[in-house]
Amino acid sequence: MNILDDMGGVTESFGAAVSCLSTSHLTDEVIRRSKRMILDTLGVGLLGTSTPVFNTVLQSSQRQQALENSQVWGRPGLSVPPQYAAFVNGVAVHSMDFDDTWHPATHPSGAVLPALLALAETMPAKPSGLELLLAFNVGIEVQGRLLRFSKEAHNIPRRFHPPAVVGVMGSAAASAKLLGLPAAQSIAALAIACSSAGAPMANAATQTKPLHMGNAARGGLEASQLALLGLEGNTQILDLESGFGAFYPDYVPRPLAEVTPTSQYRWVLEDQDIAQKRFPAHLGMHWVADAAIEARAKFLDKYPNANLSQIKKITLRVPSSRYVDCPFPVSEHQARHSFQFNCCTALLDGQVTVESFSKSQMNRSALKEMLLKVELENPQDNHSSFEKMYCEIAVETTQGEMFTARCNTFYGHWRKPLSHEDLVKKFRANASTVLTADVMEGIIYTVDRLDTNQDCSMLWSYMHFNKHMMHSDEHRISALA
Repeated sequence: MNILDDMGGVTESFGAAVSCLSTSHLTDEVIRRSKRMILDTLGVGLLGTSTPVFNTVLQSSQRQQALENSQVWGRPGLSVPPQYAAFVNGVAVHSMDFDDTWHPATHPSGAVLPALLALAETMPAKPSGLELLLAFNVGIEVQGRLLRFSKEAHNIPRRFHPPAVVGVMGSAAASAKLLGLPAAQSIAALAIACSSAGAPMANAATQTKPLHMGNAARGGLEASQLALLGLEGNTQILDLESGFGAFYPDYVPRPLAEVTPTSQYRWVLEDQDIAQKRFPAHLGMHWVADAAIEARAKFLDKYPNANLSQIKKITLRVPSSRYVDCPFPVSEHQARHSFQFNCCTALLDGQVTVESFSKSQMNRSALKEMLLKVELENPQDNHSSFEKMYCEIAVETTQGEMFTARCNTFYGHWRKPLSHEDLVKKFRANASTVLTADVMEGIIYTVDRLDTNQDCSMLWSYMHFNKHMMHSDEHRISALA
């Protein structure tokens, strides 16, 4: 590792930026993009409240007690201490791997938004929507800047799950901003959070992976609260090889530009949009699904009544990445991380959906038979990077015919983002599993006007609803939607 001796002041510059950035530094494009991120995150979080992993961590968190409590999404009448609300709601966001993704690789929103909503609910003076947007963007910005200090971080991760590394730092920065911490305490929050960072990629494709997001949200919130109480940490945590540099062998940090009340600030989100997924699986699966759907269309265009059992061999040319090379997944979490599963599902059905990962769909004999026909190739020019990777598919029939397709950029990637209409459609599909139509539309309305809303408390009130678990206050608030 080569961190230059004269690069002091990196941590100091981050603390100053967290403290000094104000709503006047937000640009229209950053506000527009971050509102899309918030709406998408709330939707996948609501959908995630139906998962076994969410119910497990909720059961554990309900054992905790505190004077201050925050609401659990999708559970009317149920509150837990704010750091545990951040935890369980963060787990919900990532429980299906349906949340947004950035480059260099991380899931930026899920570590930040649950912490902010849990914290805001307990604050005596409720923040405005614009203040919430500012804190959210500070958390996103810190993650984006830290990821750019490492070339390794530009690749599909191999050692640490990024939300557990940069996500907890983003959560700490966002929470510090919402609390109004000065620069010194913001630095302390980052230093404290760094000691909660890190989770191994070995737990990808398991029920533990969503806990990485929940832990990031909780750890960052707790770090800012401890900093508020005066706890201190290393004031050069971002400068040191033994600090945040421990997570990346090629870590070379740079100070942030000075922030003043009248200066302009160039946000990473201004230059780098977000990928928002069309189905709940690892990001790499979206290249595979789009290529497979195209190959299927070519096959059926020539043979409209053909049986897909006529497929003899399927060749996938994808980057080398061991944890998403899962030939015969036995759980939904493995299926979400399987090039082979998502390829075959797309070939059979012409789409991949939430239902694709149900037991009934996974246990189909046609799917299991097709999985046996898949072979992976790893071309040298197919880089393990969400910015540079591609997927090629070659489908060979028993008659010796070949149908090929290639996806360089799937729809939903930051280079090809979802339209506003499709993003809202995704939110409605996810949120409708938990919310009534009027509450769902209330969230859309609130998020859309977040930058002009003087009190954003309605946002977390809406998230408390569940049409399957009606609560006495729900009818009253629903009437206001």
